[in-house]
Amino acid sequence: MAAPDEIKYTEEHEWIQRTAEDKVRIGITDYAQQQLGDVVFVQLPDLGQQVTAGDSMGEVESTKSVSEIYAPITGEVVARNEQLEDEPELVNSAPLDDGWMVELKIADPAQLDGLLDAAAYQKLTES
Repeated sequence: MAAPDEIKYTEEHEWIQRTAEDKVRIGITDYAQQQLGDVVFVQLPDLGQQVTAGDSMGEVESTKSVSEIYAPITGEVVARNEQLEDEPELVNSAPLDDGWMVELKIADPAQLDGLLDAAAYQKLTES
């Protein structure tokens, strides 16, 4: 299972990568996509939508189940991966690359400090 060191993680299996001082890109982890099975639909929040850490901001539907996507931090949606509308399978084939979901302009960069690092996330998935 891939869990690069430069990325932060949540216990709900989202990954968070800083793309600018006040922006982050978010997706679900390789572990999460493996657990879900074949992704067939992704519902993302609207551009400009404010999301709050811990609240649901979308859904991933697979052949096995429907799972919530939780906002790992508070911020405003400034980009959506529109490619997932036609190619939801990118979440399976490239969860850390082309399968990203949204970008947020973050309200407080210090929120990133409370997220899991790669070693802590790896330990979580092994338990």
